[in-house]
Amino acid sequence: MTRRSRPRSTWTLQRRLVLTVVGLLALVSITIGVVSVVILRASLLDRLDEQLVSAADRSATVLGGGDLDGDRPGGAHFGTPTADKILSGPAQPPGLLALVYDGLSITTGYTDDQSGAIEELSAEQVQQLANHVNQSAAVTVNLGGELGDYRVQPKTSRNGTIYLVGLPLSGVAATATQLALIITFVSLAGLMVVAIIAAWVVRLALRPLQRVTATATRVAQLPLDRGEVSLNDRVPADDTDPRTEVGRVGAALNRMLDHVDLALESRQASERKVRQFVADASHELRTPLASIRGYSELTRRSGQELPPDAMHALGRIESESVRMTGLVEDLLLLARLDEGRELEMRPVDLTMLLVDAVSDAHAAGRDHVWDLELPDEPIEAIGDEPRLRQVITNLLANARVHTDAGTTVVVALAAVGDRAVVTVTDNGPGIPADLMSTLFERFARGDASRFRGTGSTGLGLAIVAAVVAAHHGAVTVDSEPGRTQFRVELPLAAG
Repeated sequence: MTRRSRPRSTWTLQRRLVLTVVGLLALVSITIGVVSVVILRASLLDRLDEQLVSAADRSATVLGGGDLDGDRPGGAHFGTPTADKILSGPAQPPGLLALVYDGLSITTGYTDDQSGAIEELSAEQVQQLANHVNQSAAVTVNLGGELGDYRVQPKTSRNGTIYLVGLPLSGVAATATQLALIITFVSLAGLMVVAIIAAWVVRLALRPLQRVTATATRVAQLPLDRGEVSLNDRVPADDTDPRTEVGRVGAALNRMLDHVDLALESRQASERKVRQFVADASHELRTPLASIRGYSELTRRSGQELPPDAMHALGRIESESVRMTGLVEDLLLLARLDEGRELEMRPVDLTMLLVDAVSDAHAAGRDHVWDLELPDEPIEAIGDEPRLRQVITNLLANARVHTDAGTTVVVALAAVGDRAVVTVTDNGPGIPADLMSTLFERFARGDASRFRGTGSTGLGLAIVAAVVAAHHGAVTVDSEPGRTQFRVELPLAAG
């Protein structure tokens, strides 16, 4: 059973830092808020318990047997003890609740906060209070309805009367809730302010890293694999301070770019030497090859009687000199294109060029079927006519050489936007997949023995790619068994 890897977060470093700061601050704010509310509630509850004790002491005095009459024998007697006497007693707080049991009956009541009138408790509420008359400490009782939670304190007077007083917890709950809301709103406002400030500070702190990234991006967009490359981009000196993390990254990137620059200079120097050697060798080989071909033709046509073997050898010398001359010309052309020599750019009638190229291909490959699809109006491109003719000739020769007899080759021309598009499509066996990546490289071959037999040098498609690139165009290939298409795009002539 394979484990699925979790997708990596796509958040930026700036977003993660800001969210981390805001998250930590939110956690601290929540902790402070909860602790503050808990401490305040406990403090208010203690104060309420003190009020309960004071109310209970005053109730004992009203019922009789309190401290004020405790020195008199038997204590003072103020009549039958009832809850109304407690609630009507002097200095009793509003919202007071009372329950009195004198051994025979139970009386209850509470003072309404709004009107100040004494209201009766329901049987269920009385039962709730009666369940706690035996408690020695203050407890919280939920009476339900409009009364809600009450803090009650059971007591027994000196003359044996059991009574219970209580105060509502609504004030404590309201104060605690108000504090919680205040802390919540203040914390949210503070988090928003901190998020804005943190985003600004982090963005300011990450600017050096953004400059390092911009330098790396510019270098990554350079064509380092070919041609003359000037690697002058470096991270600014202000962003290479080794005392900071970003500075160490910038300094490391500069050192790497220095090494790459040295390697590129070495490669370019080596390529220049190779190109110069190929150009010089190709140029120097043209004269002796022309001499070999000329003398072989002269000897073969001199009319002298020569042995058959000698005639065959002269024919082979002549054909191989022609083949080697073509190879030398191709190498010399590639060397000139590598040097970046300017082409003779002028309007070229691609329609007539394709007509001539297909006619020549038909004459050279009569065992193939050649179709030409042209638009109603002529199409002109900007380019060097001999070089563009060579591009089309190489593509048609490639289709003829590498497909079997009877293959249909369709050459089409169209204008797409500001580009002239030439396609060469055949229904041959297709190009092997392992050749697709190196198809336009120099001396790229598949079946080497087959290609040598047909006279292929492996430079035809390399010349196509180099010439099209020199014209600021593009060449692509799409191949599968039964269909291969080469597509050449060239800039259209103005107008």
